[in-house]
Amino acid sequence: MRIAPKNSGPANWVQSQTGIRKQADRNLTSVFKGVGLWNPRQPQNLGGESCYVGTPTGKYDHKKALILLTDIFGLTLMNNLLLVDDFAKQGYRTIAPDYLNEALQNRNFDAPNWIKKYEPEVTRGFINDVVALKGQGVTSFAVTGYCFGGRYAIDLAIDQLVDVVIASHPSQVKIPETFEDFARSAEAPHLEMGDQDGEVDVKKQGEIDVILGDGKYAPGYKRKCWPGCGHGFAVRADILDPQQFEGKEGSFKNSVAWLEKYF
Repeated sequence: MRIAPKNSGPANWVQSQTGIRKQADRNLTSVFKGVGLWNPRQPQNLGGESCYVGTPTGKYDHKKALILLTDIFGLTLMNNLLLVDDFAKQGYRTIAPDYLNEALQNRNFDAPNWIKKYEPEVTRGFINDVVALKGQGVTSFAVTGYCFGGRYAIDLAIDQLVDVVIASHPSQVKIPETFEDFARSAEAPHLEMGDQDGEVDVKKQGEIDVILGDGKYAPGYKRKCWPGCGHGFAVRADILDPQQFEGKEGSFKNSVAWLEKYF
């Protein structure tokens, strides 16, 4: 049974074309170093939804699960599946729900109409069905979201459905309103940002710091801004660019460190 979101309706979403247009205009399949003969697994049905699941091979805490919310390219983008597997290798059962039902494959698309098609009243229920697993043995969720999924990660924290939140270059956020909502009801997030991000530029990132920083949260608040990195770098960095490669690798390491500390 799907749970309606409490605080994260379309009114708080920003229907910006900039970040998505830039994503569509670049190479959608950046190469990951050392992939080799890696083959993705078939999706699993969890909570009635199709999910790509990464399960650690060694011992792990079965009462905890990490939800990974992809960018607009969804589960058909290899990079997103690799992230699931990489978090699983770090000891976290990782679940990526196919909340978009289809990936963005058409490079010539109408961004505002695409966003309207996937606003929360359409897509949030798929995510909540996975969160409902909390009553089936999972007692604690963390969430990591990228771009479009970053906004959903923030919304889950606002609605107090997750215990730890990581958002990498989130889109569709409204500053200061989104983070003022966050400050009223959620624990501190970890933000991975780039100084070339057209969605949330450095000035806006500073405004977020004013709302969430200065020791307002006992668990702490952290924002890392990577030089030379634009929107989407934590998923689709150009690894031949040293700064983007450093940003992508570093953002993953920071995310794991945040999980180790607070999850």
